[in-house]
Amino acid sequence: MITSHMNGYVKEDSSSGSDQAKPYRERAVDCPTEEGIGCPAGKPSRCGAQMERIQHYQEELRRRREATGRHEVDPNASLRLKKLSQNPKVGIDNPTFEGKERPVDADPSAELEEMLHALRCAQHRLLDTQSQQDVELVLQLLSREEFRSAYTIYSAVSQQMSRAGPTSPLTAQAQGLCQEVQRILQATHQKECVELNALLTTPHLQALMQAHDGVAVQVEEVEVDSITQYLGETVKLVRLEKTHDTPLGATVRNDVDSVVVSRVVKGGAAERSGLLSEGDEILEINGIPVRGKHVNEVHDLIQQMHGTLTFLLIPSSQNKPLPHRQTVMHVRAHFDYDPSDDPFVPCRELGLSFQKGDILHVISQDDPNWWQAYRDGDEENQPLAGLIPGKSFQQQRESLKKTITDRGREHHGKLWHMKKKHRKKGPYYVNRSTDCDDIPTYEEMALYHQPASRRRPIALIGPPNSGQDDLRRRLLSIEPDKFAGAVPHTTRSERIHEQNGREYHFVSHAAFNTDLHAGKFIESGEYEKNLYGTSTDSIRHVINSGRICLLCLHTRSLQVLRSSNLKPYVIFIAPPSQERLRTLLAIEGKTPKPEDLKEVIEKAREMEQSFGHLFDAAIVNADPDVAFHDLRRLIDKLDTEPQWVPTSWLC
Repeated sequence: MITSHMNGYVKEDSSSGSDQAKPYRERAVDCPTEEGIGCPAGKPSRCGAQMERIQHYQEELRRRREATGRHEVDPNASLRLKKLSQNPKVGIDNPTFEGKERPVDADPSAELEEMLHALRCAQHRLLDTQSQQDVELVLQLLSREEFRSAYTIYSAVSQQMSRAGPTSPLTAQAQGLCQEVQRILQATHQKECVELNALLTTPHLQALMQAHDGVAVQVEEVEVDSITQYLGETVKLVRLEKTHDTPLGATVRNDVDSVVVSRVVKGGAAERSGLLSEGDEILEINGIPVRGKHVNEVHDLIQQMHGTLTFLLIPSSQNKPLPHRQTVMHVRAHFDYDPSDDPFVPCRELGLSFQKGDILHVISQDDPNWWQAYRDGDEENQPLAGLIPGKSFQQQRESLKKTITDRGREHHGKLWHMKKKHRKKGPYYVNRSTDCDDIPTYEEMALYHQPASRRRPIALIGPPNSGQDDLRRRLLSIEPDKFAGAVPHTTRSERIHEQNGREYHFVSHAAFNTDLHAGKFIESGEYEKNLYGTSTDSIRHVINSGRICLLCLHTRSLQVLRSSNLKPYVIFIAPPSQERLRTLLAIEGKTPKPEDLKEVIEKAREMEQSFGHLFDAAIVNADPDVAFHDLRRLIDKLDTEPQWVPTSWLC
C-alpha cells in the first residue's frame, strides 16, 4: 500500500505487485487491405482518369473566378439574395464567432475514408515497389479499428478545443480592487477623483462588483468541455481549478496499467463539481497521457501543475444512476483512533484522528470499511472530510485483536496444556456475532434540548475517595429546591426518627424481590442481611416534581440507567495525582497508605477504560471548589444548550 498527499491531491495505490504498474503497450498486427473500398487492385487507370478530371475542373473554376473577379454564386439563391440586398440589415460583429471553424456536423469517418481513398489512388500511381509497400503499411495502420477510434477522439477534442467560448474572467476580486482604488482616491481632493470615488461607492456599482465576483468564482472553479467516444467507451473532458487553499479531494489507484479514481472525498473541488466519480479511469491530464504510469508518477505530475487541470476520463459506468443524497449520521466515538498508527487506512494523510467521546458527523458510508466524517466543531477548519474505520470493520479487527490476545494469554497460562487436550482439532473459531456486538465502536446520536419541566437526572461516577459524594451533598445542601436525591428502598426496619417515603421506602423482602426481578431497580445490594436499592420510580418522582435528581452510582448501574427512558447525564469524577489526592484526604483527617492511593488511581483508570464511552463529561477533582464550579456549569448548560443523546432515547 503506497499513499501520498500533497497540495490537496492524494494518491492511493492498492496494487500488490510491480507488474500491475507496467506501461501500457499495444502489439501491431497485420491488417489486409479492405476490398471494395478505394481503387480495386489491378485498375489504376480509372482512378488516374478521375484525378485528372478533378484537377481539370478545379483549374477551370480558378480561371473563371479570376476572370469575373467574384466568387461563384448559387443560381438557386439569386432571388433570395436580391431580396436581402433590397433590405440590408446592419449588425454588430461578435468576436466570439470569428475565425474559421471545423463544421459541427463534420463526420470524422468520412474524412478518414477520403484519406484512405487518396492513399490507394496514390499507391497505384507509384512506380517504385518499395514506395508502394510503404504506402501499404500506412493503409494498414489507418484501416485498424484502434486508429479509427483514436482519430474520432482527436477530431472531437480538436473541434471542442478550437471552438471559441465566452471570455474568461480576468479576476475574481473585483470588490477588493474597487476598495483599493477607493482608498487611493481618498488621499486626494481633485474634482475627478472625488467624482470617481462617489461613483465607486454607489450601491448599484457595489452590487455589480459582488455579482461579478460570484460568477467569476463559479466559472473558474469547474468547467465541462465535451463528451465523445473512445474505443466504444464514453469519454468526457473535465476541467477543475486547482488552487492552494482548495484541495481537489480525490485519490487514485493503479488497476493493472490504468489509473483509476478510487475515492472522491467530501468537501473537495472534485466532490463539489460532481464531475469525478469513483471508478473513473484517467487517460490524460493537461494533454499528458497517464495510462501505464504508477500513481507516484501521477502524483508528481499533478504536484507540478497549477491553475486549470484538464482531465480526459472514461466514466466508471455508461448508465450511472443519479447520486442519492445521503443523510448525515451523527455518532459518538467509543474508542480512540490515530490514523498514523493504523496500517490499514487507505490514505494516511486523509485519516481523521479522534478521541473517545468525540462527536463525529458521518457524511458518507459508500465504502463500508472506511467512512468519511468531520469532527463536531471542526467543519470550518477541516475542508476535506476525513477517513474513519467503518463500524463493522472496526468491530471485526478489534474482535480479531482480542482473540489473538486471549490466545496469547492462554498459551502462557498454567492450564494451557490441560486445555489443549480437551480442545477440538481444527482452526480456532471466533463467534464474531457475539464478540462484535460486545465491542463498543460508535453510537448514533441526536441533539436533545431538555424541557424545563423534566430535567435530566445527573449521575456522578467515580472511584472511592474521589469526592463525588461530597459534591452531591454540597449541591443538595445549597439548593434543595433545585436538587433532590432519589429515595431508596430497603427491607430493614423503620427507625424512630425515620418516615416512610422520606429517608427510605420500607418494604418487605418479598416485595423487594418482586420489583428486583421486574427490573425496577437501577442498582441494588445487600448490607447486614438487609436489601437496599434505588428504583426508577423514585428517580421519576423527583423528575416529575421539576427538580434535578442527583445520583451517585456504581459503573455497573450505568447500562441499566441508560436503557431506561430517564435520559441521564453522566459525569465522571476523576481523582487528581497521587500526591494531590494525599493532600486532599489529609485535610479531611484521613491518612491513606500509598498502596491505597495507588489503588484509587488505578481504579479510576480502569473505570474510564471500560465505561468511558458512557460518560457525557469528566471533571478532575484536584480542587473541591473548582470541581464544584465546573459541576454547576455543566448542569446549567443543560438548560441553555442542546446536548447529544443516543438516538434510541428519542424514538
